Amino acid sequence: MTDFASDFTIADDLPPRSARRRARELVLQGLYQWRVGGADEAAILAYAPERVDFAKADREFFENVLRGVINQPESLIARIAAHIDRPFAELSPIEASLLMLGCFELQNCPETPYRVIINEAIELTKAFGGADGHKYVNGVLDKIAAAARPEEVAARQKK
Repeated sequence: MTDFASDFTIADDLPPRSARRRARELVLQGLYQWRVGGADEAAILAYAPERVDFAKADREFFENVLRGVINQPESLIARIAAHIDRPFAELSPIEASLLMLGCFELQNCPETPYRVIINEAIELTKAFGGADGHKYVNGVLDKIAAAARPEEVAARQKK
C-alpha cells in the first residue's frame, strides 16, 4: 500500500492540532492511499489506527468523511469539475484529495462553518501540497461554498 504518511509528515514542533484537524490529516492520508495506491476503504480503515496521531483524532469524523468521499467520488468530482480550469485527473493527488474532502464537508457537514472547512483545506495544502496549491484549493472551495451554501456565504459577505 502506498503510505502517504511515511512520505509526508508534519513537524512535531508545530502548535497542537485539534481532534478534527488530526482527523482531516488522516482522511487526506487515506484518500492518497485510495487514489494513488489503490487501497480500498476497508484497508484504509484497518490501517489508520496504527498511525501515531490516530488516538488523538476524532475517529467518528474520520470514518464518516473517509467513507463519504470514497462512496461518492463521481458526484464530488462533478461538483469540483464545474469550478476548475483543467480536467480533474490532471490535479495533483493532494489537491484532488483535499478538494474532494472540502467539497464533501461543504455538502454534508452544515454544523461546520464554510470558512473553517476552507481554512482547514488551505492549511493541509500548505503542509502537504505544492508551493502554491493552497491558493488553487482556496479559490475552488470558495466557488463550491457559494454554490453549496449560498445563504451562509451571503451572510458572511454582508458583515
